[in-house]
Amino acid sequence: MTLSLEWIDEREGGAGEREEKWMDLLEKLLRVAGEKEDVKRGIVTLTLTDDEGIRELNRQYRGLDKPTDVLSFSMIEGEQADIHYEDEYESSEEGADDWRDEDQAGDPFSDMLGDIVISVPRAEAQAEEYGHSFERELGFLFVHGFLHLLGYDHGDEEQERAMFAKQEEVLLEAGLTR
Repeated sequence: MTLSLEWIDEREGGAGEREEKWMDLLEKLLRVAGEKEDVKRGIVTLTLTDDEGIRELNRQYRGLDKPTDVLSFSMIEGEQADIHYEDEYESSEEGADDWRDEDQAGDPFSDMLGDIVISVPRAEAQAEEYGHSFERELGFLFVHGFLHLLGYDHGDEEQERAMFAKQEEVLLEAGLTR
């Protein structure tokens, strides 16, 4: 397995030709960021939504009743993550040690790095506000979200400098300049 991107468009009207072009860019950014962070395999799910959709997630998971630009939900943060799964992935007592195919015996979520949710209207507004292309803003938000999936944060100045430097390095390599 390699590093891959799955995406969902929850906006009214869904994805179109414009969004298909975004996916090529985002897959390139995922490859570049993955190489720089030595992430060789995993699945990232990207959801494109609107301000109301991301506001609801922000309220539900962060207690902030307002829209934001990007949210990340990591499946690999912390070793204490307790993921439960049922049905075909659970082994029964009978024959529990009889697995022959390690892929079937493994955790079905082991390849999931996590989910990134981006508000497209917020990205469009920020691109205009910052005076750069929408693609650059979308790429910035995506790489930012990806680094959060890997455990990076920007809680203090030092962390912010390190994380933003990594983001800029990926964006520059992908040709997304300000």
